[in-house]
Amino acid sequence: MSASFSPVIVRRGLYHSMRFELASIFLLGVLAPSLVLALSESGWWLKKAIIWLSQPPVINSGIGVAICALVSLSILRRLRFYPGVAVARSILPVVSLVFGVFIAVIAGFRLEYSNKLIAVCFITILATRFAITAVRSRSKGLLYYLVPGGRVELVKELRAARVLVLQRPDLRGLPDCAIVADLNADLGPRWERFLAEAAISGRPVYHYKQVWEAETGKVQIEHLSENGLGALVPSFAYQKVKRTIDVALSLMALPFVIAIIAVCAFAIKVDGEGPVFFRQLRMGYRGREFKVLKLRTMKEASNGEDRALSVTKTGDQRITRVGSFLRRTRLDEVPQIFNILRGEMSWVGPRPEAISLSHWYEAEIPFYRYRHIVRPGISGWAQVNQGHVAEVDQVCEKLHYDFYYIKNLSYWLDIVIAMRTIKVILSGFGAK
Repeated sequence: MSASFSPVIVRRGLYHSMRFELASIFLLGVLAPSLVLALSESGWWLKKAIIWLSQPPVINSGIGVAICALVSLSILRRLRFYPGVAVARSILPVVSLVFGVFIAVIAGFRLEYSNKLIAVCFITILATRFAITAVRSRSKGLLYYLVPGGRVELVKELRAARVLVLQRPDLRGLPDCAIVADLNADLGPRWERFLAEAAISGRPVYHYKQVWEAETGKVQIEHLSENGLGALVPSFAYQKVKRTIDVALSLMALPFVIAIIAVCAFAIKVDGEGPVFFRQLRMGYRGREFKVLKLRTMKEASNGEDRALSVTKTGDQRITRVGSFLRRTRLDEVPQIFNILRGEMSWVGPRPEAISLSHWYEAEIPFYRYRHIVRPGISGWAQVNQGHVAEVDQVCEKLHYDFYYIKNLSYWLDIVIAMRTIKVILSGFGAK
């Protein structure tokens, strides 16, 4: 009776429809400004405006901005699927990134283009996207109606969700909403018939875990056989594609990374004695041990085999002055690009733990080892949501995020994490 969870699909209002977005973006963001610019360039003569629009630079630019509008629309719609993502804050970076790629393509292929048309459409597409988001914020979001029984009460704890409890098993008079139930509980024949009728009538019916995961960005874990992960092995196809992207991005970023490392190395040497780099034994992909490479941020540190020394405490006295800055900005992680090239890490994935901590967590949490099924990353879903943790109870919470990432492994989620990592770097969130 359950449907696959997609909050966007059941928001049936006009402002949340794909047609509304497409019409708004292309009419207000592309066509209208193009026509106004054409008329202004031709002295407001229609014939001259048509001639201006038919010039190769204008045609190339028009096709390009239309593609940019479509790609940015697609990315921003997908971002709405992921919890904790403020779409309004993503508009400027997403649109800027897409237009940046478009300009790079134009420059690379030496195509003719119109500076004015690209600039004007960039501004109008941005303005239209913000207007759509503003209109949506005033419209009603998804409403959940809970079938009483089982563990469905957990959904009532969600702050972002609009939740009401059904008083009787009757569809009559219910507004546009989604029905949520604990489908594993013994609900009784009347509520079972109600759920069947709701599904037949076309209303979305969700298991409470689906809603909880989508709203929190975490996967509940009791035992591997019960955590709703589905197949225990995530998509091999995407992992291969991801590995190719990791290598390509690393090679492109390498010249800039080397320059950053050189500046940081100079600062570390000026700050005091000791090596520039720090290597620590960590648990990696498929449970293989490897040495992670970092810029040194402490006067003394563990090689990963001593559990007490491997834990970084708040206000740790071992951290140097330069090291504090490097940790806050995450620049100490930059040398891990070489771990990526060696196949030991990825740009995005669960953070690798020191070998002593990993053994400790595995002894305390039976399913902890499952997180090694994907390559560890420089940044991850847990890092952008929770920050640095070390105690077992906090690590259990961290696993909820790690397992959510593994279950929903996709390039869309990687894009979300990459964008939120920028915010983490700028704010210093979770650093120790």
